[in-house]
This record gives sequence, structure tokens and C-alpha cells, in this order.
Amino acid sequence: MGDMGEAEQQVKAWLAEYGSEQACVAHLLCDRHPAHAPAVTEIGPDLTPTDTTFGELRESSQRLAAGLAGLGIGPGDRVATLMGRGTDLTTAALAIWRLGAVHVPLSPGFAPSAIALRLAASGAAAVIACPDQRPKLDPGPHTPVHVITAGPAPARPGEPTTRGLAENAGTAPARPVAVGGDAPFIRLYTSGAAGTPRGVDVPVRALAAIASYHHYGLEVADDDVYLNTADPGWSYGHFYGLVSPLLAGHRSLALNAPPDPELLLDVLATHGVTNFAATPTAYRALRATIKTVPPEIWVRRLSSAGEPLTAELLDWAYDTFGTHLGDHYGQTELGIVAADHNPRTRPGSIGAPLPGWDVLVLDALTDDPAPTGARGRIAVDLAASPAMWFTGYHGQPAHTPPRFTSSGRYYLTGDLGTREADATLRFAARTDDVIISAGQRIAPTDIETVLLEHPAVTETAVYGAPDDRYGQTVAAQVVAADPAPGLDAELHALLRDRFPAHTAPHRITFVAALPRTRAGKLQRARLRGPV
Repeated sequence: MGDMGEAEQQVKAWLAEYGSEQACVAHLLCDRHPAHAPAVTEIGPDLTPTDTTFGELRESSQRLAAGLAGLGIGPGDRVATLMGRGTDLTTAALAIWRLGAVHVPLSPGFAPSAIALRLAASGAAAVIACPDQRPKLDPGPHTPVHVITAGPAPARPGEPTTRGLAENAGTAPARPVAVGGDAPFIRLYTSGAAGTPRGVDVPVRALAAIASYHHYGLEVADDDVYLNTADPGWSYGHFYGLVSPLLAGHRSLALNAPPDPELLLDVLATHGVTNFAATPTAYRALRATIKTVPPEIWVRRLSSAGEPLTAELLDWAYDTFGTHLGDHYGQTELGIVAADHNPRTRPGSIGAPLPGWDVLVLDALTDDPAPTGARGRIAVDLAASPAMWFTGYHGQPAHTPPRFTSSGRYYLTGDLGTREADATLRFAARTDDVIISAGQRIAPTDIETVLLEHPAVTETAVYGAPDDRYGQTVAAQVVAADPAPGLDAELHALLRDRFPAHTAPHRITFVAALPRTRAGKLQRARLRGPV
């Protein structure tokens, strides 16, 4: 990470620039960079690259912005996108920001009901959709006034297209709108892993926090070939696949193709990727599919975020790529705030806080810092975290106060963990995932780590099942590569050797797959109760 003092000063400089009243997103992410510099290389299923420069992005987004303005889109309006990674999405986002409007990225993996929920909550004035996603937007009570198809051909007769808007708009506005550092430029929705998705408005000054992770967590260098395959409808893909490389003036690869481990391996080899970021789901898919890596692949940095990485996945990544897979920690409400790239750390380590952040562990009952190594609540010290930007949930004010301590000093992540002697952090569990059985508090990850030691277990999730006598008993769902007879007994024996009787799962159920969100996060709440 380099000198921490210099990094903290850099974050303060970013805050001064991105938080000013003159802050303009399109200028910061596009117009200030050399016109000839490469910005995005889109890669299709046949691995053919299509390069786009910052100058080309500027021209195309100006034309589309003029077309959107002709539809009445202006500062503060919300415009959703339902698009995969690629130049079209980048152009659409820049056009939205050029007008001072707010981008609402939606995941192409969403079902129509999930899309309708977010469109209704956001009050989007328009939505831009790829042709294959357009059927999900057929008329409903919350369909925006303007439904725009990305590309040249309308998906429905008479509907506008991005090409048509750009070609028929006339003169594009000469200067993009400066909205200032406190104005929102993105609205994201939480995954819903812990309940109803919540709207999070991201102000322009949050670019300082986004830049901190890009430079000091991902450590993207000027000569890196950077690829982030996370879904652009979620924070890890949108912040660090689209926004952060544009902000830094770095070229990024955009894989516009369905997720496929073999294709991804070909991209890493063919395009010489040196810095790769993806969700744990993507790494698990690679591990399940790939036996050997071509010698021409040399990845300097491997990064992941979204859920804890298991020891098996960390070992596989190092054995396969010769590079440590960094487990990074954050939330939609924060972005990434801590990052680990130390190959000697144990599973569960999420590294040290990034510049601009002070992340600590509070006592489970009081708002005092917990002793070193003691499990408590992972929190952000607002007074010592200049990069902090979250202030509350849009349209759901009742959900905001529980995220802060009564004093207002700390933001509570809802996660449990420990702070080690070297100031690194370890994740233990979500606060609402903790199992309380006969008065004893049990962290599911402690048991999951042991179950994953068995070679037949590929995935597992431990949860609390209701029990009349103990309140909850420990239960587990297991995905096994080969659920042979006797595996249940082997797993129970393994757990008996490591845990007291009340802590070990009373019931193990073998399943084909665990319930996950579209972002790949485990939906532990769906496991609770009788299976």
C-alpha cells in the first residue's frame, strides 16, 4: 500500500476536489483525460476486442445526453439501466451524469418482479435496456414513461433507441452539468440478503472512497490490464468495474458475455490480464471447472469481495495462479473499506482499513472498543473516517437509525469480527446470523470452516433452526461433490471432535445448491426454520 501518511493526504486531496461545489462527474470520469487514451476494451464471446478512447466516449455520451435531454431528462432525475458490461453501458452512464441525472444500475440477472420493485422505489423517469432484457419491462404499474432500447433497433414499435436519440438530438450540450460533491450521482439498492432491498444514494464526493480502493486495495497500476467481472448492477461491479477505472484514467476490460469459466480463462490468457477482480462465486466456478492454467497467464493481483473466502478457495487460488487471493470487505453503503493482500493471513482476514477509513470492533454490548482479539461489532469511526459518505436509506428512514450508535459516532456494519494485534480485521458473522442456543452465542462461520475441511464438501451454510427447548439448535445445509452413503456420519464425527455437543449441528441436510442473491451472496435467512 505504500506510505500510509501520503495515502491519507491523497484521500484528503481527492475529497477536496470531488467534494467541491464545482464537481462534475462527466468531467472527472471522462472529459479531463487525454482524448487519445484508451478507456474501455469490450470483449465479446468470441474474444474479439473493441477499443474505445476517452475522446470517443466523450463524443458518444454527449450525443446521447442531448437525446435524453430532448425527452425531458435533467438534473436530479433518475435514469435506470438494464445492461451488461461494455461500452454501451459506459456511454449511457456518462450521458446520464452529463445531464446531472442519477444513474440507477440494475442487474441483468434480475427477474421482472425485482426490476419492478427497484424502478418503483427509484421513481425512474427512464430506463435503458439491452434488447434481450427489454421483455422484462413489458407494461406494468411502475414502468417508466420512457423505455429506451440500447442499440439501433427498437424492441417495440415506436420506442426510442440510444442510436436514434444520439443521431436525432442535434447539437450536444457543450458543457456537462456540475452538480457538486453532495449531490447523488448513483442510486444503488442493497442485495436484499438480509431483507427488503434498500436504496442508497451515492454522492459525488464518494468518488474519494472509490478511488482509495482502486489505488490502495486493488492496487491498479498504470500499466496493468485490469478486468472486473462483477455484475455492474451491484456495487462491486459498478464502483470498481465501471467508475473507478474511468476516474483513474485507466483502461479496463469489459467482458460482455455470459459467465463461463472456460471463456474467462481464455480472456485472462489472450488479453494478458494482470489485475483481476471478481466475486467469490466466479472463483468457485473457476475452481470447479479448471484443472490447470495456461503458462501464459500471469495475474499480479487477485481480489474478491462479497462474502468470506474459505481456506480451500484461498489455497486453490495460490496453487493455481501463484498469487494470493485478497479477501476485501465492504458494503453497498460504504464501498470497500478494508483489503487484504497478505499471503500469510488466515482465512477470515479482511486486512487493514484503507486510507480514509478507520474500521474497528466495538464491544458487543457497549460502544467502547473491544479488546484485541475479542469478538464484537465491526464499525466505522465517523470522526476518523473522512471517506465516509453514507447518511441514510432513501425512502426508508426507519432503517437508518439502527445503522448508527446512539452517540452518532459509529456506523454499525451489522457484522461481527475481531481486530488483531497488527490492526487487521477478521470477519466472523453477520450480527443477525449469530445462533443463540441455550444462551450460547455461536458463529456459523466457525462451524462452516470445519465442515469445508472434508474433501467431499464443496459448499455449506450453518444456521439456527427454531427449537422449543433451546430457542435454536444448530443445523447445516451441505453441497457435496459426492454425497456417498456414510458422509453424514463422517461429518458429524468431524464436528464432534472439534465442538461441544450443543455447538455441533444437530441436523445436516444435503442439497444441490445454497440459496444466493444474484450477486452471489448467501441468503442465510432463507435457511432458517425446518428444512
